[in-house]
Amino acid sequence: MVIGIPGEIKTNENRVSATPAGVSSLLIRGHSVLVQSGAGEGSGFLDSEYAEAGAEIVDTAQEVFRRADMIVKVKEPQPSECEMLREGQILFTYLHLASSVELTKSLLERKITGIAYETVQLDDGSLPLLIPMSRIAGRLSVQVGADLLLKYKGGRGILLGGSPGVEAGKVLIIGAGTVGESAARIAVGLGAKVTVMDINPVKLAWIDELYQGRINTLYSNEYEIAAQVRKADLLIGAVLVPGAKAPKLVSEDMVRTMKNGSVIVDVAIDQGGSIETIDRATTHENPSYVKHGVVHYSVANMPGAVPRTSTKALEGATLPYIALVADKKLVAFGGNKALKLGLNTYNGMLTNDAVAASHGMKYTPFK
Repeated sequence: MVIGIPGEIKTNENRVSATPAGVSSLLIRGHSVLVQSGAGEGSGFLDSEYAEAGAEIVDTAQEVFRRADMIVKVKEPQPSECEMLREGQILFTYLHLASSVELTKSLLERKITGIAYETVQLDDGSLPLLIPMSRIAGRLSVQVGADLLLKYKGGRGILLGGSPGVEAGKVLIIGAGTVGESAARIAVGLGAKVTVMDINPVKLAWIDELYQGRINTLYSNEYEIAAQVRKADLLIGAVLVPGAKAPKLVSEDMVRTMKNGSVIVDVAIDQGGSIETIDRATTHENPSYVKHGVVHYSVANMPGAVPRTSTKALEGATLPYIALVADKKLVAFGGNKALKLGLNTYNGMLTNDAVAASHGMKYTPFK
């Protein structure tokens, strides 16, 4: 199979979908790899390194899309990239179709075999291709929030770890999955007062035992969320429903009760966001805005801020699945349940039930 690695064009997206090491692994399996010139520079990988690994370096994204049987990306295709996709082509990337009916329709119209990293799911419910980026986004969320709390960034002027004789900052994390636990790890390390909320008692018990009472855990419901949001200096939205839009758990009225200069970081923005006042995705260039006196951060590709780390972490998870699809093509979906769940569109059909429900569209299971 001919596998194409185009450069990412989303604003400030510096990750790349394969490293020279990954290219070498695919070539060993008998596949060909096209890499757009400059695709890896943002992550510190040079064309010469890809060429040495055996990739063919091509000048333009158009050539990559024209010649490749499978396009492997990091972020969802932008409109100009969708125009280059052709019928029957395989697209393997983060798609987040539940938050974009336009992209969903575009892939269906072009009869693209669209595989979404974020809906590949193991029997235990875990999302192996989302976990590496969720860990990074969770850890970054506290780092970003701490920065935005600085007075000259528009924040309350609070040091999360406090100081001897001075109370530490209060961090509220809604969601105890990979993002939430990763955020809690960093927040506790900084010395903040941390509260984690979730509806899953098993997750809450695990966090409580792991941190030996250093983290306050609470069952998530509207009443408790409202009470905790009011106290928070930093609120982190870390809720995920695989393939579906994130539920709006924090209302605008709740945000109005927060102190001026408090900060919200919504990691769920890729799936539409879990905070009602997060009404748009922001970029690394213009990452935040103020509403009701509260600083809002909603960058949709947070791990893109640390592309070297993110690219290596992502490839470590995705490469076995990419190789499987390259080796077996459509047969791979019949033999791998997790990969089959990653299939969102095929031959003009919407094959993910959660995405279909999000858009009120027809769901057709892949057979």
